[in-house]
Amino acid sequence: MGKKKAFALRVEEDMLKAIEKWAADEFRSTNGQIEWMLNKSLKEANRHPKSRKKEE
Repeated sequence: MGKKKAFALRVEEDMLKAIEKWAADEFRSTNGQIEWMLNKSLKEANRHPKSRKKEE
């Protein structure tokens, strides 16, 4: 696992409540759920650093 960096994130209250509920349903922390969502989106867009092919 790579190095993690903390940063502030502002989201609308309703959106955060929805993410918190989803996280609870999946037995994840809110932070873990947001990380999972970001990773999924990056992979689907072929922009995840681990899925890019190395150019030599």
